[in-house]
Amino acid sequence: MSSQFVVRSLLENDLYKFTMWQALLHQHPGATAEYAFVCRNHPHYPLTELKAELDRELDHLCNMLFTQQELDYLSTLRYLKSDFVDFLNVFRFQRRFIETGVEGESLMIRARGPLVHVMGFEIFVLYIVNELYFRRLSRGRESAILAQGRQRLADKIARLRPSLDAQGDAASFAFSDFGLRRRYSARWHDEVVETLQKALPQAFKGTSNVYQAMRFGLVPIGTMAHEYLQAHQAFGSRLRDFQKAALEGWVHEFRGDLGIALTDVVGMDAFLADFDLYFAKLFDGLRHDSGDPYEWGEKAIAHYRKLRINPMTKRLVFSDGLTVEAALALHAHFAGRIQVAFGIGTHLTNDLGLEPLNIVMKLVNCNDQPVAKLSDAPGKTLCSDETFLAYLRQVFQHPAVG
Repeated sequence: MSSQFVVRSLLENDLYKFTMWQALLHQHPGATAEYAFVCRNHPHYPLTELKAELDRELDHLCNMLFTQQELDYLSTLRYLKSDFVDFLNVFRFQRRFIETGVEGESLMIRARGPLVHVMGFEIFVLYIVNELYFRRLSRGRESAILAQGRQRLADKIARLRPSLDAQGDAASFAFSDFGLRRRYSARWHDEVVETLQKALPQAFKGTSNVYQAMRFGLVPIGTMAHEYLQAHQAFGSRLRDFQKAALEGWVHEFRGDLGIALTDVVGMDAFLADFDLYFAKLFDGLRHDSGDPYEWGEKAIAHYRKLRINPMTKRLVFSDGLTVEAALALHAHFAGRIQVAFGIGTHLTNDLGLEPLNIVMKLVNCNDQPVAKLSDAPGKTLCSDETFLAYLRQVFQHPAVG
């Protein structure tokens, strides 16, 4: 077993975690929550075999603090307020709020407690499990696996270069790294980001990994999270109005920064019904994370036109399981009609010839009430309470797709 801990820094989290953390600390500091871990595919060996190592990693995580250098860096991000950075200065994860276990053949990981204490566990848990899993799976053949990863990365760069050269400056293809949670390893993630930064500086715009953004001088990239909107299902407004309450809270917190709204918590159609002229003018654009991206993009363009907003003043961000080829095809379809950008995750940070894990750790309960995401794609809907799920579908007239 390696003596090297997976988590290098508390800053090594997705940007959206920090922004959501600040918003909910300011607006709902007393909220409670529960997060549950789920593996959606079939690993090569049972994840339960990782429990002892995972417990050791979580013990380590709960002894870590933010460094002064990290806090100083966060202070340079204009949308993070000084009182939130002061909170992080004294913050420490509490081990009593997260438990692991074995349920049948499944690894159980559950975080319960005050929302502002447990929301931060998610990304750490996911990339800890990933790295522990692939360390064992690649034992004795890591050099060959990394060589294949480097060749695949070189092929992606070679595929992108002609497209970028043909575009000129007017319609440049822009993408960012969204691959922290499902990466092969920290070392490989660093190599991918540094390689892209050097090879495609005109196209590679940044990373969701705040630690790497600080370390490599990149722009930290992030949008709104599903759990931010889901939590508002339990914050006291009418269920029918939870999306409006969440969007209003976001606008109030960030005052024009971080202006990309997420659309698929109860489906695109229900989202657009709430995304009226007021919100359409306040937000810079929308993010796609489930369902047919072409159909979704056409609906977004039609909605802006219906509101008499020029779509070219708005941006669509695509981030649902993208490959380089899929991103280029979407760019070709929508460029010149609306601004587009792409967040590419697993295809960048875990494309080395091994099957990636499809793992998530999702908010399932807030303030002792069930919460849910009604995805636009089969298999992504998550809820621990079927009665609430049926009621949510009824309220938002959402079909049962998964």
